[in-house]
Amino acid sequence: MPELPEVETVMRGLAPAMTGAVIAQADVNRPDLRWPFPVDMSARLSGQKVLQLRRRSKYILADLASGESLLIHLGMSGRMLVSGDPLGQFAHNHPAPEKHDHVVLHMDNGARITFNDPRRFGAMDLMETATAASHKLLAVLGPEPLGNDFHETHLIAALKGRMMPVKSALLDQKIVAGLGNIYVCEALYRGRIHPARKTGRISKPRIAALVPIIRQVLAEAIEAGGSSLRDFRQADGELGYFQHNFDVYGREGAPCRTPDCSQPIRRIVQSGRSSFYCPTCQR
Repeated sequence: MPELPEVETVMRGLAPAMTGAVIAQADVNRPDLRWPFPVDMSARLSGQKVLQLRRRSKYILADLASGESLLIHLGMSGRMLVSGDPLGQFAHNHPAPEKHDHVVLHMDNGARITFNDPRRFGAMDLMETATAASHKLLAVLGPEPLGNDFHETHLIAALKGRMMPVKSALLDQKIVAGLGNIYVCEALYRGRIHPARKTGRISKPRIAALVPIIRQVLAEAIEAGGSSLRDFRQADGELGYFQHNFDVYGREGAPCRTPDCSQPIRRIVQSGRSSFYCPTCQR
């Protein structure tokens, strides 16, 4: 599933073609994805100007002139692709329609935004912009890891006294929003913390040090266009390339990249997810 850097990359790719443009026609080609689409979704989108695009955790939000916001979740295999952009941001002509093109937004500037999702685990919803933060999918989220509300004091307080693996804690969207398996593995490696270590047994300075590490990992991944594993594509159809910079994720058996450490990277399974770590560097 795309994590924060991938969703941020897609949002930034959509912005030049959508911000300030009008959705001339919205084609909704099926009644649902993971959940049913909103009532009259095509009519509520068609004719609406897109005021801005923004991201909350792993969701993209398009604020419309109608006072509603379109929420987009990519799910496991969803892709938002731009074609025919008159601003010259994308070199792709409109492709032929595909079987899994479930929602197509025809913009008045000539761009076309296609939501393609073979597995149909993605989702779209419409909500009032003014109360979007209270939407059931957004209200439970913790602070953004790149925002001002995510800081050392918050993380220390959130993990204080808990006896759960630190990997599980950082994946808890109520503690910090948007982090997923890949970037938690990478952050814990840089923080030299074993993914199975209980949060209550990690010192405050080590927890505090994770905040800038998490920010740096995410910033580097966004700069690289995210990580392309299986289905992920940027809005122009190109691959991200941060996967080439992984220190531990997916590198089971490969030597640790820390100077003077050649221990093979190990993998364990935590709550059904693979965790990768160096047994020497991470304690």
